[in-house]
Amino acid sequence: MGGTTMITGELRSKVDKIWEIFWTGGITNPLSVIEQFTYLLFIKGLDEKQTDLEKNAELLGIEVDKIFSDEQENLRWHKFKQLSASDMYDMVSKKVFPFIKTMHGDKDSAFTRYMDDAIFMIPTPQMLEKIVTNVDLLPLSDGDTKGDLYEYLLSKVATAGTNGQFRTPRHIIKMMVELMQPTPTDIIVDPAAGSAGFLVEAGEYLKRNNEDLFAIKELKDHYNNDMFFGNDMDRTMLRIGAMNMMLHGVEKPNIEYRDSLSEKNIDDEKYTLVLANPPFKGSLDHESVAADLLKITKTKKTELLFLALFLRTLKKGGRCASIVPDGVLFGSSNAHKSIRKEIVENHHLHGIISMPSGVFKPYAGVSTAIMIFTKTGAGGTDNVWFYDMHADGLSLDDKRQPVESNDIPDIISRYHNLENEKNRKRTEKSFYVTKKEIKDNGYDLSINKYKEVEYDRVEYEKPSVIMNRIDEIDSEIDNLKAELKTLLNLDL
Repeated sequence: MGGTTMITGELRSKVDKIWEIFWTGGITNPLSVIEQFTYLLFIKGLDEKQTDLEKNAELLGIEVDKIFSDEQENLRWHKFKQLSASDMYDMVSKKVFPFIKTMHGDKDSAFTRYMDDAIFMIPTPQMLEKIVTNVDLLPLSDGDTKGDLYEYLLSKVATAGTNGQFRTPRHIIKMMVELMQPTPTDIIVDPAAGSAGFLVEAGEYLKRNNEDLFAIKELKDHYNNDMFFGNDMDRTMLRIGAMNMMLHGVEKPNIEYRDSLSEKNIDDEKYTLVLANPPFKGSLDHESVAADLLKITKTKKTELLFLALFLRTLKKGGRCASIVPDGVLFGSSNAHKSIRKEIVENHHLHGIISMPSGVFKPYAGVSTAIMIFTKTGAGGTDNVWFYDMHADGLSLDDKRQPVESNDIPDIISRYHNLENEKNRKRTEKSFYVTKKEIKDNGYDLSINKYKEVEYDRVEYEKPSVIMNRIDEIDSEIDNLKAELKTLLNLDL
């Protein structure tokens, strides 16, 4: 994976145009716009999915696995888009929308539960017609483009949420998935899932790297039903997350409305892989936090409690890659130290990737790192790998424009070839630090504690030589001034 895929100018202006139609039509809350936009993308996606199924069935000479029955053919996008504005409005609001709300007949599926209170908000036939016409022009067949488009939509929710949650940029998600290399038997969770970006990317990675993923029945069933888990506390995000997963081909994503840190979350040794960017800056009442998390680290800080949660919910041998704010790495409170000590002493801490503070702009300017560890319950940390990331392929200001400089391919390559890292100096981008040194430094995991900076020695000339040179330059200036005045026929 090289650089970041960015949405093209053309696609961006198409999306902006649709956004404007919503806006001028009176739907101005960005989350509501995304939600309504997503419903239509989803409806169009279902039609395209069935077209693909029909093609494959014809090719293989098998029975087609239908999303729309023969009686529901008129609910398909390519059919209703041809209707007049008022007939289309009737069809979408009274038939298509109720159809997607109850698609998964079983009341227990995540999708059905979160779609229950979904509302179709587009107020007029004319507005719907305009939106459908413009959505029809979006290139949705290509998975990458669809992902980029979705990312761009989500980027319009520029405000950080109440719990300090903000979007994780897609290329950072991609990097973390590439570092962890999920396998077809993994059980993957994101306890603060938002729009389900980590889960979607993990699913896409598996599809790219496992040709027989859907050929083996057990693997296919696992992928569709009990591989992906996500929790969130925002119902709109849950709906968007569930649709996002389904648009990417996961039939029944386990997306739950749940506060991951509360007593209600009873997950214990359930998952094999955590991919997360949990909310920072949150502070909770002890009463609302699960008691067994407080045993690991007595704190109100959400970023520490989430680390304790990962340790509880992972199976032995389960792996974790999580974004943490820098404060987690060097905070000096007992709670900070105890969670770091727990990971270093009782589990296997693999690596810390220090990221530049502009990665989350324009939403937040915090400095963060990625922490990678395996739950062992029996230690295993010997040397910890540190990487000092300076660039991620985008400018580190609010604009985040593509730039040449990008450490991501290097990070992935070095992490998967750690045997070559042993002899690197502390002045390089990456290096090893021994467990003993980390312990001696109060389990401090900030890279600056261990990094060595090389200063170039600069030789200057003697002051007398410099002064002579200044005199020479001064006299040259005087001569030139005199010449110029002569040329301008001015009195000297």
